[in-house]
Amino acid sequence: MMKAAITGVHGYVPEYVLTNAELEKMVDTNDEWITSRTGIKERRILKGEGMGSSHMGAKAVQGLLEKTNTKPEEVDLLICATVTPDYVFPATANLICDMVGIRNVGSFDIQAACSGFLYALTTGTQFIESGKYKKVIVVGADKMSAIVDYTDRTTCVLFGDGAGAVLLEPAEEGFGVLDSILRSDGSGQIHLFQKAGGSRYPPTHETVEKRWHYAYQDGPSVFKFAVKNMADVSAEIMERNQLKGEEVAWLVPHQANKRIIDATANRMGVGPERVMMNIHKYGNTTAATIPLCLFDYESQLKKGDNLILAAFGGGFTWGSVYVKWAY
Repeated sequence: MMKAAITGVHGYVPEYVLTNAELEKMVDTNDEWITSRTGIKERRILKGEGMGSSHMGAKAVQGLLEKTNTKPEEVDLLICATVTPDYVFPATANLICDMVGIRNVGSFDIQAACSGFLYALTTGTQFIESGKYKKVIVVGADKMSAIVDYTDRTTCVLFGDGAGAVLLEPAEEGFGVLDSILRSDGSGQIHLFQKAGGSRYPPTHETVEKRWHYAYQDGPSVFKFAVKNMADVSAEIMERNQLKGEEVAWLVPHQANKRIIDATANRMGVGPERVMMNIHKYGNTTAATIPLCLFDYESQLKKGDNLILAAFGGGFTWGSVYVKWAY
């Protein structure tokens, strides 16, 4: 069966660096507390009036097109995973296509919170495997600073802005996306959500005054659920594919919290030297964390490497994808 292989990856983060030291001046927190509990030292913030997730996504896609020598007219489909779309509509994917000169193709957004990139990657994979398309771009882009309350010390230390993109193309010889597991549990909505801005609670003076347009997180509940489910689904996909810990070249985990990442790696039997980690530099960029990891570690990847991608996000959503690296 034809597989969908990642044949290129590119990332983008804004220039502005928000350090723990700067956050100490904004809320009652300190570097030691943030670092010991999350592993985060700094995060990138997109500055500038009218700048949204699409601007970062377009930067990532433009870099991807250039490095893979792909012309805009060769792209068949673009999917963007985001929880911070520029607008309710049109889709951020539509805007990215316009910015980079991709015309007359399908483009749409997927919203699965921090698991969004895995959902989008799995969706894009189906179009390649079916033979319908030859070149599919999958983007993860989030401007989390737009929905973070910088008076709430429990959430403002966690998130940053960024984007990453991959190119999917047909592959044989067993390379590419080999397996995926996607899960959700809507009862988890009360623990991690943005209350207002949708059709339940459209914007009003009251919703703004109550600060309902910011992300809310019940940290202990999310942590407990994430540790169990991200580890469980990663172990499940390894067992399903008869993979032992030593056969996994890299764990590519969602960068939400270093302790969650460590727990997942331990459950899989993967040593810390084989875990992609950039949370210290970028914080949690939601749908962008996994492609940004692939971009940062690209030079260390070898053809044939077994990668386990794993994520957990609001909703709740979670999942794992098994990739055999193609270049």
